[in-house]
Amino acid sequence: MSIRHGLLALLEHGPRYGSQLRTEFEFRTGSTWPLNVGQVYTTLSRLERDGMVVQDGEDEAGHPLYAITDSGRVELRSWFEHPVDRTSPARDELAIKLAMAVGAPGVDIRDVIQSQRRHTVKAMQDYTRLKAQALTAVEKNGDRERDDIAWLLVLEQLIFQTEAEARWLDHCESRLIRLSSTAQAAGPEPASPGAVAGAAGTGARAAAGAEEAARHRP
Repeated sequence: MSIRHGLLALLEHGPRYGSQLRTEFEFRTGSTWPLNVGQVYTTLSRLERDGMVVQDGEDEAGHPLYAITDSGRVELRSWFEHPVDRTSPARDELAIKLAMAVGAPGVDIRDVIQSQRRHTVKAMQDYTRLKAQALTAVEKNGDRERDDIAWLLVLEQLIFQTEAEARWLDHCESRLIRLSSTAQAAGPEPASPGAVAGAAGTGARAAAGAEEAARHRP
């Protein structure tokens, strides 16, 4: 998530102060990615250092206002025009958890998958209910309310994301079942030639010992 670009996009609508930017950012995204005021002002300081925003006086309550510069607009246009880089994906905790669960002592990876699936499905249901509320707001307000439309887009992305995660979990479980069935059908691994020869030698020596004992038996 690019906080700096999100703030630049909001500032393009006019000067704003830190708390106002936080409120508008969270309202636009439905508080999906909450910010604190410290994050906002730290980001504004960096943008000011990089020449992308400038302080632009104060409002009537004495809040310092920030405005986007021409350099900031160039950066914002570049962000909108270029696709989000997927060649270096962000770390995914669930993928890491399942990878570490494979072969981990005392861990049943199927339990991990089933527990996560229940949570993912519940989250998807919650997002779907929120989507219904967002749709109602959009139908009521029409195109006049950009924040409702923005929230709807974010919710739909979350729904698609959780749907994909649920399908992936189903795939993981099916993969494990197939691998387990294949391993059981293959049976125990065949002994190596050396082990077979050793077993044969042991058997021959045992037979010879039994024969010798029989000859000396009274």
